Amino acid sequence: MHATRTPAQAKAWLAAQGKSVKEFANENGLDPATTYQVLAGTKKGRRGEAHRAAVLLGIKEGVVAQ
Repeated sequence: MHATRTPAQAKAWLAAQGKSVKEFANENGLDPATTYQVLAGTKKGRRGEAHRAAVLLGIKEGVVAQ
């Protein structure tokens, strides 16, 4: 498994790919507001869509149900 990223590292990872947070959210079927909140640390990604966003961003290890 890969090491998890900090929210700052996840933002840098998105920037390195040339993607905005909104683009990433839309590509992965996420709510952009929830994705921004996970990156800001206001949502911890414990359950639901915040969990899914955190896992896809690499901030948290876990399984994403398809």
